[in-house]
Amino acid sequence: MRFQILGPLSITDGTETVVLQPSKPANLLAALLLRSGTIVSADHLQRMVWGDEQPATARASLQTCVLRLRRLFAKHAVLGTPIEAVPGGYRISADARSLDLVDFRERARRATRSDGGPEAELVALREALALWQGSLLANVRSELMHRDEVPRLREERLRIVERVCDLYLTLGHCGQALVELWSLTRAHPGHGRFREQLIEALYRTGRQTEALAEYRRFKGFLLESLGLDPSPGLRKLELAILRGDDLGPAAGPPVRALPAAQPVAVRRVEQAPPQGPPPVPWFTGRSAEVAALTERLGREPGGAGGPVTELVCGAPGIGKTALAQQAAYLLRDRFPGGRLVLRMTGPDGAPRPAAEAAAEVATLLPAFGRAGAPRALLVLDDVTDAEQARPLLPPGGDGAVVVTSRLGLAGLIATHGGRVQRLDTFPPRESLDLLASVLGAERVAAGTAGAAALAAACGHHPLALVIAAARLLTRPALSMEDGVRWIAADPLSRLSLEDDPRMSVPRVLREALGRPDAALADAFLTLGGLPSARFGAADAARLLGLPETEADRVLERLVAAGLLEDGPPGPYRMHGLLRLYARHARHAGSDRLRPRQKV
Repeated sequence: MRFQILGPLSITDGTETVVLQPSKPANLLAALLLRSGTIVSADHLQRMVWGDEQPATARASLQTCVLRLRRLFAKHAVLGTPIEAVPGGYRISADARSLDLVDFRERARRATRSDGGPEAELVALREALALWQGSLLANVRSELMHRDEVPRLREERLRIVERVCDLYLTLGHCGQALVELWSLTRAHPGHGRFREQLIEALYRTGRQTEALAEYRRFKGFLLESLGLDPSPGLRKLELAILRGDDLGPAAGPPVRALPAAQPVAVRRVEQAPPQGPPPVPWFTGRSAEVAALTERLGREPGGAGGPVTELVCGAPGIGKTALAQQAAYLLRDRFPGGRLVLRMTGPDGAPRPAAEAAAEVATLLPAFGRAGAPRALLVLDDVTDAEQARPLLPPGGDGAVVVTSRLGLAGLIATHGGRVQRLDTFPPRESLDLLASVLGAERVAAGTAGAAALAAACGHHPLALVIAAARLLTRPALSMEDGVRWIAADPLSRLSLEDDPRMSVPRVLREALGRPDAALADAFLTLGGLPSARFGAADAARLLGLPETEADRVLERLVAAGLLEDGPPGPYRMHGLLRLYARHARHAGSDRLRPRQKV
């Protein structure tokens, strides 16, 4: 069993994860795990559990919390990591196998001390960062812990992220650095080093004007918010950009040279396979899809057909990435050559150049597609069109490729073969299972009718369900019924998490509408005004003012884009959340709306 605190506090055995309910014992466990291997005083634990204003019975209640934790450990067969009572307090001793925080620190320490060169350090640090799974200790209700302990952990992670971006620049992977740094600088606007790295990456990729604009934006932020000037390093970088200087070797902490006696160390490390993604937190349902995908990907290759190719497609937020990552984790023993999940879009949803993605594959999976090489798995996540994926599908080798996309990508399947798995919303039973995995089976069982109503209000949409459950998880006193009423009153704004902009239904749908041409997006928004979520080509033709044959072509393009479901011979269907978004955007005068164009 393994404890996880780099995200919601949970216990996992690798296949199932139990997320602990907010409670005093959960506060206690988190406080012990944060200082694993050391004696934690009873006074400190009481403060972490109850805060500065403790009840008179805090010492006795602390012992009760310990007993409850020990019963929880027994229930989940946690045998190797006991809670020890020692003079002055308590101690829990965990190693890298039993606690993700220890694992993260050890991986980061080994990476920075290794003599394997920058490539090996980059791979190792990325694997360490993959252990972080969402909002830190979101289910732990301790104000002091979130004030005193959580910021320290976040700072540890940011130091490693900063080093990773330095390595991207050092190795010339400026495109990948930009993918990371756009979101980092917006999430941490005052972090000068991230901003300096972003400006440098923009300049190194030939975007001098954008680099200078970013410098001036940051300079204005510093003056307005703090009354400070940019650092000497940033001012020096601005001058170099204005003069058009060659920056030479990338800035950042120096990368250690290899010992002279080991001239082949870099080559050897480059071939070390990436360990791939961890299990997806709270993954439930999709049993048939998981079984089909793992069976086909895990099948021993035969013949000369090249890598096995699987396409997972469907609407925005429907769970394509989660399914692909979970399958990659479950098949970890079948791909000794490594497993790599490669995001094919940037933080703003813009497509990533195929050449840049190919360079990353060549670095992290250098033997992929070669005859006789160990089997490797490549997941191309959020592919925007067939041309973006084609250069990354090797003609030979015994590996496997999973492509996730909102599009049907029929052209890719026609030219390269493969199987297609189109995802739909959850059936009601799986929606309840997901809510139970996040909120706890007890809370869902205590409000079954409310949980069913919540699932219905979310349209059984996986992303919406996770967001709604996370909202309720942070409000343990809120009843399921009250939660349903609160979310249903304004689902578009309340199906978003303020501390994680990626977890937002409106944002995902807005990005999805940014990919088709403006005329097709306009047609989709217009169709949201139909009186029913189910309609045929004749209904669409009347509303769009098009001949029925042209309207049918528009509807098929919307199906291919993942914005509509079903279709001939039955009616087309627009999911309730997409329909609500279309009506809202149309009413608000979305900037996507233009004069009616032929599509």
